[in-house]
Amino acid sequence: MSTASLQLDHTLGDEAAWFMRSHAGARDDGLGALLSLMGIENCAPELATSVAPRRLRAGAPLFHEGACAQAVYFVAAGTFKFMHTAEDGYEQVLGFAGRAEMLGYDALCRGRHPTTAVALEDSTVLVLPIGDLFALCQSVPAFARALHTSTSRQLLHQVEIAHLMAAVSAEVRLARFLVQLSDHMAERGQSPRRLYLRMSRKDIASHLGVAHETVSRSFGALAHWGCVAVNNREVEILDRDRLKACASNTRGLADAPRDAGALRRVA
Repeated sequence: MSTASLQLDHTLGDEAAWFMRSHAGARDDGLGALLSLMGIENCAPELATSVAPRRLRAGAPLFHEGACAQAVYFVAAGTFKFMHTAEDGYEQVLGFAGRAEMLGYDALCRGRHPTTAVALEDSTVLVLPIGDLFALCQSVPAFARALHTSTSRQLLHQVEIAHLMAAVSAEVRLARFLVQLSDHMAERGQSPRRLYLRMSRKDIASHLGVAHETVSRSFGALAHWGCVAVNNREVEILDRDRLKACASNTRGLADAPRDAGALRRVA
């Protein structure tokens, strides 16, 4: 690997560096990159689209809440958070999106983005103008099916968020969040046991609806109970069954027992 490639890996992260190397010199084939990202191979539609990659540094907004919707975005590399800003200025993190997930689709019905999307790390998205979106669905049925699957996955995420917020205890909310994140990592072919949290503790706290300090205490509690090992943003799931047992107790765990069976009986 060249020095430039090594520097790219360090600057953009492994996924983003791989994407940029794989598509170097292919600026005119944004559609091919999009179809490949969506798992559609051996398809070369004769359709003029203006799909193009867009790179964002960590902390940069992809779009703002209330802005006119002009395109939908597919995450080629990196991670994003999407959030809503209340009238008093509080930013509520509604969720996170990773590779091959779609952002901005929820703006189609009203023509304006209901949320703000911000890159949590150096990231790359593929930008598909809304006008081209409908034409692509008509000309490439496989893309339309992939789009339906992606939309269904987003609806599932909303169910997961509702399930997460139904828990009274902060420890249980965090346990559910980690179980869901682990499942999402497994779906992407990544380790479901060793997690690197791209989001900050503040973002997690906002997403869970608890105080920043409460998240730190909850991580400490899950570590004390033998569920996880935590090193800053690195989280290793030591006992998935015990973690899932914690996540199953809606009313919370005042003093978690050591065995998973007893954990289930706490509620």
